[in-house]
Amino acid sequence: MIEIESLFGAPPIPADQIWTIEKGAPNLILWGAPIMLALTAIEMIITYIQEKPYYDKWETLGSTLVGLGSLVVGAAVKLGLLYGAVWIYNQMPWRMELQWWTLIPCYLIFDFFSYWAHRISHEHRFWWATHVVHHSGEHYNLSVSFRLSWIQNLKIIFFLPVALFGFHPIVFFTVSQVAVLFQFWVHTEYIRRLPRWIEYIFATPSNHRVHHGSQEKYIDKNYGATFIFWDRLFGTYQLEEEPPVYGITTNIDNKANPFHINFHELQDIIRDVRQAKGFRRKWFFLFGSPIEVARQKQQAAHPKAVVEDQSV
Repeated sequence: MIEIESLFGAPPIPADQIWTIEKGAPNLILWGAPIMLALTAIEMIITYIQEKPYYDKWETLGSTLVGLGSLVVGAAVKLGLLYGAVWIYNQMPWRMELQWWTLIPCYLIFDFFSYWAHRISHEHRFWWATHVVHHSGEHYNLSVSFRLSWIQNLKIIFFLPVALFGFHPIVFFTVSQVAVLFQFWVHTEYIRRLPRWIEYIFATPSNHRVHHGSQEKYIDKNYGATFIFWDRLFGTYQLEEEPPVYGITTNIDNKANPFHINFHELQDIIRDVRQAKGFRRKWFFLFGSPIEVARQKQQAAHPKAVVEDQSV
């Protein structure tokens, strides 16, 4: 039986030993990158042989360049995040020992906050700018998993509560990487509906295809990263019915430029905030619902079309 005092009695990590934590935290994403690239290449070949419309060469190039940039950004901020995690760990009076089984509760708690971070990223425009990169692809394939925003690390603030539980920093960083790697396999058209119990618990390809759909019934649904039961619990679940239409409501033109893919929404936000009159309008264009922002901008650009549509 686990002794509570022993589990929560870990000593603080001295500053001069942080390098041992860095070496002890496996770089799973870096190790997994060649495997993901190989599987993506295989899917591309199969798609080409079967003449399936699952890939677009320019979009795939954009996804690859965005993914490579994400690896560089991740490596650059890793040490800073590690120091931050160790500092928080040292402040906790309930520090956990490094035990393999603590990966399980940490993963479940991490996924809960991942659900809310993901949901907020869809409901508030500033945070949408850190996530729209992932949704800007109009085709659904394994390369879409590479489309991770270069500024997505801003969302680390949503995961601070996980660190406050006192999990060992190596456990925290291992869990965060496994959570990212899990989401690779769900970005495919080749895996259809899985057995009901799996679809009920996990974020499967079918569940996640819904999340990438741009139809009204699919928008802002199925946020779960690993577990889909969060969506069932909080009322955001949607079953895959008709085939999703992928992309965002206003798709981008420059599909291969990783800088445009990453920062086009930020540029739009800056322009809208500058042009808005009054604090409330500026705040709306910065933190309002992306769907409502798009609707109001469309109304402003085509007022006659809106009037005619309402009169039908």
